[in-house]
Amino acid sequence: MDAETPYAGLSPEAVLDAIDALGFRTDGTLTALNSYENRVYQVGLEEEVPIIAKFYRPNRWTNEAILEEHAFTHELVEMELPCVAPMLRSERTLFEHDGYRFALFPRQAGHPPNVEDFDVLQVLGHALGRMHAVGAVKPFEHRVAITVERLGFEAMRDLLESDFIPAEMRDAYEAVSSQLLERIEPVMKGTTAAQRIHGDCHLGNLLWRYDAPNFVDFDDTAMGPAIQDLWMLLSGERAERSGQLSELAEAYDEFASLDVREVALIEPLRTLRIMHHAAWIGRRWNDPAFPVAFPSFNTLRFWSDHVLALKEQLAALDEPPLAI
Repeated sequence: MDAETPYAGLSPEAVLDAIDALGFRTDGTLTALNSYENRVYQVGLEEEVPIIAKFYRPNRWTNEAILEEHAFTHELVEMELPCVAPMLRSERTLFEHDGYRFALFPRQAGHPPNVEDFDVLQVLGHALGRMHAVGAVKPFEHRVAITVERLGFEAMRDLLESDFIPAEMRDAYEAVSSQLLERIEPVMKGTTAAQRIHGDCHLGNLLWRYDAPNFVDFDDTAMGPAIQDLWMLLSGERAERSGQLSELAEAYDEFASLDVREVALIEPLRTLRIMHHAAWIGRRWNDPAFPVAFPSFNTLRFWSDHVLALKEQLAALDEPPLAI
């Protein structure tokens, strides 16, 4: 688990100085936006619309990995895909100030799309199909991949080596996590090859505006199965999720071919996300933002609920995949 307070030196003055150093004229207004992994701010400019500054968590990604993220989003913009890409300044997108790396983005307004509306799902399916058609052209060289080892086994090991899990829950956590990973690993290995995807395509990373989605926050862009960018858009009971997925897939297939075998990955991917999320909180616990955001994390109730959620995933793995 991390032992540092990563943003101790990132004061409001440092943020404004970093933007001013690039030739902007900040007006002194700074609004922190919702982000735990990085620090993201809306920065006011004199006689111009505000911009968004994203300061990357130190030691998380290499420069090469961040630049691949930026290059991918610029590829998408060049293909007229609706996404928010980093701004160029002197032909660069990644900057550094006082040891902190950061990027700037245009401010984009919008709201989460209504996925209960099948017309909206059709638009999202088209956009994701086009995005994945671009993503399939070449692989990432420096980004991570969505794997059972990284999201599952590493998460379990890190948590068992920590002091977060109460003694009375450790055996239950280890047992259910081991069962899940034993079930998931062969399913994940039997799927098609990974490609470049958004990686964290939940509704909070979609800004709906003028009847179109704008994809934001490619911080977790990775090599992974295409279905990863679709399943987090599904909600409701099984029949509702099946209908939503069918609508997405029909529109998606107009621009890229969705391998229907990947539908069997939805519950394994959901399980890995649950496991990784708990380990992620533990790894970031020394960041003061995390105890405030997740105050129950080191309590018996949290771990009782977490083990229950994992047991529910064991049952979900026994269900047949959603029908398209």
